Amino acid sequence: MLDPVRTQRVEGVVVAALAVVVTVAAGYAWWWLLALFLIFDLSMVGYLRGPHVGAFCYNLAHSYALPALLGAVAVAFAASGDPIDWLGVLAIAWVFHIAVDRALGYGLKTTEGFEHTHLGRIGKAKTKGGG
Repeated sequence: MLDPVRTQRVEGVVVAALAVVVTVAAGYAWWWLLALFLIFDLSMVGYLRGPHVGAFCYNLAHSYALPALLGAVAVAFAASGDPIDWLGVLAIAWVFHIAVDRALGYGLKTTEGFEHTHLGRIGKAKTKGGG
């Protein structure tokens, strides 16, 4: 039987690799993925308002829905003959960030706190409770 956590982590590796390939194939410099990597973690600022707001903000920024929407907008503009290159780079970098996070075991957060994710516990919570 497939372990769902391991499956999602492997998917993260595959999606991250695909993001690199798409970046290079689209003619963007690969280093944009690294240059923009940490910007998406600004969503953690929500934790200053507590675990509920923090989890909401983090999960909003770490779901594939928004970068997919942004990518669709970038493709639509490109198809209309009016490309907005930075939208495409941002969408791919966003997907890359999420995929790398998933590959490393950083999943969507629960309201129990930052260290509790849909992929299990991370950090100090992992060593305390196993997970």
